[in-house]
Amino acid sequence: MLDAIVVTARRRSEDVQDVPLVVNTVTAEEFSKLNIRDFTDVQQLVPGLQLGTTANSFGANAQIRGVNFEVNASGFNNTIEFYQNDAPILPQVVLQQTFDIAQVEVLRGPQGALRGRASPSGSMIVTTHKPDLYEVGGYLSTTANDIGTLNFNGAIGIPVIEGVAAIRVAGIFAEDEVDRVTTINPVFEGRDPFSRTQGGRVTAVVQPTDWLRLEGGYQRTERRRRNFDQVESFSEVSDLLGPSPVTVVAGDRNAITEDGRHSREKYDIFNWQAQLSFAGQSLIYVGSHLKQDISSDESLDQGGYFTNFEYSQFTAGGATANSHEIRLQNEEMVFGMFDYVVGAFFRDTHSTNGVLRDGPITLPAMLGGGVAALTQQDITSVSITDEKSFFGNLTLHIGDSTQISGGLRYITFDSTNTITLNAVNRLDPADRSLLVSMPLGLGLNSSEIDTDKLIYQATAQHYFTPDVMMYASIGSSFRPGLFAVGDFSVNQSALERSFQQTDDESSTSYEIGLKTTLMGGRMRFNVAGYYQEFKNYPYRAPGIGVYFVDYAYDQATQTVNPRVNDFNFVAAVPVEVWGLEGEFAFEATSNLNLSLVASYANGKIKNGVIPCNDFINPDGSPDSPPGAPSLGDIYGVVGMDNISACTVNQPSSNQPKFTATAMAEYAYPFSDRVDGFLRGLYTFYGKGQGDPTNAWDSVDAYGLLNLFTGIRAPDGGWEVSLFAKNLFNVERVTERSLPLTSQFQTLPLEGFGPTGPVFGSPQNATFTSTYNQIRMTAPREFGLSVRFAFGSR
Repeated sequence: MLDAIVVTARRRSEDVQDVPLVVNTVTAEEFSKLNIRDFTDVQQLVPGLQLGTTANSFGANAQIRGVNFEVNASGFNNTIEFYQNDAPILPQVVLQQTFDIAQVEVLRGPQGALRGRASPSGSMIVTTHKPDLYEVGGYLSTTANDIGTLNFNGAIGIPVIEGVAAIRVAGIFAEDEVDRVTTINPVFEGRDPFSRTQGGRVTAVVQPTDWLRLEGGYQRTERRRRNFDQVESFSEVSDLLGPSPVTVVAGDRNAITEDGRHSREKYDIFNWQAQLSFAGQSLIYVGSHLKQDISSDESLDQGGYFTNFEYSQFTAGGATANSHEIRLQNEEMVFGMFDYVVGAFFRDTHSTNGVLRDGPITLPAMLGGGVAALTQQDITSVSITDEKSFFGNLTLHIGDSTQISGGLRYITFDSTNTITLNAVNRLDPADRSLLVSMPLGLGLNSSEIDTDKLIYQATAQHYFTPDVMMYASIGSSFRPGLFAVGDFSVNQSALERSFQQTDDESSTSYEIGLKTTLMGGRMRFNVAGYYQEFKNYPYRAPGIGVYFVDYAYDQATQTVNPRVNDFNFVAAVPVEVWGLEGEFAFEATSNLNLSLVASYANGKIKNGVIPCNDFINPDGSPDSPPGAPSLGDIYGVVGMDNISACTVNQPSSNQPKFTATAMAEYAYPFSDRVDGFLRGLYTFYGKGQGDPTNAWDSVDAYGLLNLFTGIRAPDGGWEVSLFAKNLFNVERVTERSLPLTSQFQTLPLEGFGPTGPVFGSPQNATFTSTYNQIRMTAPREFGLSVRFAFGSR
């Protein structure tokens, strides 16, 4: 029989086949068997799920069911909400190197009526191993491969007082070469890319009586990275810009910046729980405190205009988040008919980010064009949020075959967001001339949100037989409006400001599903279909963003000059998504297991007004510019609006509509002490939609095959595995930007005086390169993994 999978999707332990929603699980055994070192690799097992961290380490991206998520805009309000040991956590904390994970549950569809925070697309629940109260146990695992990876992680649990108190200590040390992208211009940073992660976790459990259980844990992880942004020659997809100085193709894994990106991350997580049982009921409290400290230094000469010179942006930020949840639920069914959960949830966050941006000023070309001066902008952004909610859920059992459940959550959300420039001048909107100097600390933009929402969930399920269950559900969700940080112009138009903040998002989802357990428990087959409608879904311009007129203040010269710049502006748009999801698992023989999971999601923006590039053919539809426009080109189209707007009907996600994962394992007993095995994992990605506003961003269908073979103990006490990931070395570009640009200022030569050249006020300039930024599939790797486990493990 297939192993039973126990989940906590409905805040109580139950078989996944009894839960009326789509739940994908990744167990501790699968983490080990498939050598999942980085949490983002979970997406290989969960079709339709896309995970990743931002290049500067300040956020993470998690999306599913046909919509995108932009962490740089949405901040703490995720499309998919993450939880670790039942407490909400920032996704960038989870999407690191993994160690000592017990299970991951991916809940698809709107969440929030039962757990923590409202999220429109799903929740991801991460549970770490807890110490055993009666038995010593643990594991040690190590991995090495041919592309610079070393990974050591392990844990040990010890009963301090048998049956009463226990402690478990886990840790990790890992190094790798990130995506193996190196630069063709190693002037300042010629070393290979590098990432080092160190972390540890201490978990304690105390259960002095049958009616009281206490848990607590502390985790710290630190990561340092240096890496480059990969590029390819634009001539690979278009001849509009001609050949590059050095031709770069995707398989070269090259960059053009002379200095790499350097980042540092540190996370401290405290988590604690208490459970009091009485009269067939449980009172449960879950609390957490998170502190993050991140810094990043990255090149701004993305187009590679300057030689032997780099100007950069340094970003430093910190955030704290506190959460508390208390709930009351039954352990024994009330009146033999009801299950219930009621509770309250509280969360507050505080984040501060500082940005220091360099800006070079060059001499006129006739004087050599070298860098004459370097200016700086100092920007500070502050975000404070406070969320409170009260929730309840009731399930009615009608006999042994039918359940009807419904839940409500009332949410209040307050937030304040501000952006401040250290010194700013105000402009006359009529002729764009400088009027008056403003004091230090002028706020460029600010946002205050004070909102509330009632969301709901209702489900009916019926067992036609003990092994065949069908369900139907309707649910709503909510996310506060977002505030995009990054437009630091000191003369913003009303249209420009409207593309930096959105109204609250709401959505309603309808789902119907079938879950079956067949052939005496040897086969599972599940299928579900859904439709979801969004109002004010937060669209964000992808890639390098949208070109606009940016009025930049130069602190050194105390001047304001318009220039062409780009930014990922946002907009609130209507979206509709429909999709199908299926799962098949089969134990063909006692030695052969097969599984297939597939997802199809078709999301569309319906008559949404978005920020766009519409200066080539200004007709209200997005253009795909092969290079940055001149200031005059934009002025002639956008006028005082500074930016263009388009009405579109286009995909709401850059994910492929169809993805699927097939997995197989064959085991053969060589003796009563040693088993041999062969495992395969094949992940298929359908044709990618990419960015609909970029004519050169599309991805053909492809598949990745991972193979594992080795020997192990029949009881799983040890395993030695050889593996090959991306066995056939598939090199596919999965994301492609418009051609990269570099912004700077030039000094116009007005003549010569007694002491030398006489210059006018600096003028802004934009250089368009013959390269575009790309992302691509991970490099092929061959490696060895050894794992030893003992006791309670």
